[in-house]
Amino acid sequence: MKSVIRKLAIGASAVAALLTASGALAQTQPQVHIGVAIPTATHGFTGGIVWWANQAKKDMEKAHPGLKITVKTAAGAPEQANQLQDLLTVNKINTLVIFPFESASLTKPVAQLKGKGVYVTVVDRGLTDTSAQDAYVAGDNTAFGKLAAEYLAKRLNGKGNIVALRGIPTTLDNERMDAFNAVMKNYPDIKLLDARYANWNRDDAFKVMQDYLTRFKQIDAVWAADDDMAVGVLKAIEQAKRTDIKEVFGGAGSKGMVKTILDGKNKLIQADVSYSPKFIYDAIKLTAEARLKGEKLPATTIVPSVLITKENAKEFYFPDSPF
Repeated sequence: MKSVIRKLAIGASAVAALLTASGALAQTQPQVHIGVAIPTATHGFTGGIVWWANQAKKDMEKAHPGLKITVKTAAGAPEQANQLQDLLTVNKINTLVIFPFESASLTKPVAQLKGKGVYVTVVDRGLTDTSAQDAYVAGDNTAFGKLAAEYLAKRLNGKGNIVALRGIPTTLDNERMDAFNAVMKNYPDIKLLDARYANWNRDDAFKVMQDYLTRFKQIDAVWAADDDMAVGVLKAIEQAKRTDIKEVFGGAGSKGMVKTILDGKNKLIQADVSYSPKFIYDAIKLTAEARLKGEKLPATTIVPSVLITKENAKEFYFPDSPF
């Protein structure tokens, strides 16, 4: 009888130990596991996207023990689509934050994850079918164009010649240009001489600006519409030794341009507009905090674009960021 009791006692102890171990294991499992899918750092802005995504992983996992974040970078749309399947089947994510490499080709792969119960936040580059997402987080492209136009109109006292450099033919670029033009309609004495695509690229912007400088003898201001393009514009102006241009306005708030504004080293660069890759950090943070509470984000969240001048530039200067 004692032997039976001893065996029962040992059995009970083993069960208790097993239950304790199972409880400890359960406590180590993340309550929310976010997969973050973003483009590889191929230029300044996407370099910033990667940096801010990893910063969000570091900060959010430290602040929330029940949270795990897995970051994947892709050099193209097919690679990103494959990564989405791995995030689901291998990493077992229950939440996705994605900056799509392309809109159309990523829509179906994202929709498949959503169909399997994954909560989806799409960042910046929208999908072609919004039913494939739960939430959308992006910068304010309307304000991006509007703030630039208002600033330049004021800088020129409502009169003068402007040339513009556009990005790549996209809805995003159209929103910016439409907002810029809407403001300029209020200033009939300001003439937009030309607005050509320079692909958010320094070298392309240099060539476009060289053409402008050859064709137009009087240019009062340049809307470069991107900080990388503004660098190319400045190089062309310097080489041509033109002194008629009063202002070059870029965009996105890169650390180089913000530092130039802070230091006051270039009289042509006095202001910028924020459109920081930090919005990937904001998207991850908002998604994580909502999912940990069992809540959903609003269908659309627009991160405001702000006019950056010497007075507030310190708030937008992130020296450790690659962008």
